[in-house]
Amino acid sequence: MSLNQDEQKTGSAIMGVILAGGLSRRMGGGDKGLSLLGGRTILERIAARLRPQVRALFLNANGDAARFETLSLPILPDGVPDFPGPLAGVLAGLDHAAQAGFNEVAVVPCDAPFLPADLVARLRAGTQAGRGAVAVSAGRRHPTAALWPVHLRSALRKALVEEDQRRLEAILRRHDFAEVTWPAEPFDPFANVNDSAGMAEAEALLARFPAA
Repeated sequence: MSLNQDEQKTGSAIMGVILAGGLSRRMGGGDKGLSLLGGRTILERIAARLRPQVRALFLNANGDAARFETLSLPILPDGVPDFPGPLAGVLAGLDHAAQAGFNEVAVVPCDAPFLPADLVARLRAGTQAGRGAVAVSAGRRHPTAALWPVHLRSALRKALVEEDQRRLEAILRRHDFAEVTWPAEPFDPFANVNDSAGMAEAEALLARFPAA
């Protein structure tokens, strides 16, 4: 998908990427985003929340793309070998966004089924042009829930490939990402599902807040 000239000039259109390129070791090596929560996969819930907030939505994933076909999302595999982590997914998103004419990319994790409906708008409002923004809740930064300026892709590639820097948080601090805070009550919208305990907590939360 490419932007028209007006969209490119205003920079108002934002591309979205769900980061699902990892190995999910804490979930036994499977795709944690395909786990069922309230009759829907976690990825389906995330896609439903993020799709209305962005101009185009992609899934960063590696391996056989057929396992994600029910999502009806285009797949962006890592461009860096050996599964170096979420930074590779961010870079894949930035590279594609640059080709398509986007100026910013909103990335989210594949294990946070309760993401806020105002995530992208608030991240965008919380920063100045050319600077990224990262979500915060309960005093904790969420490096995989952030808005990235596309112009950082060269710096990110250098950090990942030449410096072997794989920590998202280190890159966010290096480039002075702004913090945008969400309340953690009545529940934390960035609560994630990394293991069986996290799934039990998510199911209990959904039972309490069916519309979450």
